[in-house]
Amino acid sequence: MIENIVKVWNGYWNLFLTGLGYTLLLSFITVLAGCIIGFFLALMRMSKWKVGKVRPLSAVVGIFVEIVRGTPLLLQLYFFYFLLPDLLYFWEPSKFTCITIALCLNSAAYVSEIIRAGIQAVDKGQTEAARSLGLNSHQTMVHVIMPQAVKNILPALCNEFVTMIKETSLASTFFVGELMTQYKSISGALYLTIEPLIIVGVIYFVVTFSLSKCVLAMERRMRASD
Repeated sequence: MIENIVKVWNGYWNLFLTGLGYTLLLSFITVLAGCIIGFFLALMRMSKWKVGKVRPLSAVVGIFVEIVRGTPLLLQLYFFYFLLPDLLYFWEPSKFTCITIALCLNSAAYVSEIIRAGIQAVDKGQTEAARSLGLNSHQTMVHVIMPQAVKNILPALCNEFVTMIKETSLASTFFVGELMTQYKSISGALYLTIEPLIIVGVIYFVVTFSLSKCVLAMERRMRASD
């Protein structure tokens, strides 16, 4: 088996690396967009604006988050894969675009909860002190709350990136070019199942293990700086 693994790697290493590139690109776009969208979702979730006794922004975001967290990611990928081309009749998005949008919204739902928890973890006395110094709510959030919340949020966001690298494997259902898609192509060409699967598993492990160790090192440095 080891000889076959070496032969598969020597013959198709470029496809494996291409798949890794697509996997990292998809994960990076997903987490970056998820952070941006998730930040605004978190602010909307914490909004105190009311219509009568209802906080509409908070309610809408809460429903969205619960739907995303309560349904399988694969179902969401199918939903956007088939729905987006029908909705965007003036533009036909690619498979990669549909899957990326689905992953971004999925990540945004989880990231919004991470950011909300990080912001709410900051002592309320900090807000009161900032307001007593004459800062408005926007200045308080930007200059006082967020710098402290980032220390709570950053490790969780890095872990979200690690998790998303593994979850992109579900995108292979739609053949968008990431690692598991390359595995299917190579396995079909060679009529081998285990050998290319082992290579893909090793690549996933090396990448996620390395990133996890980086996250742990960053957490230790942040704790040491407290």
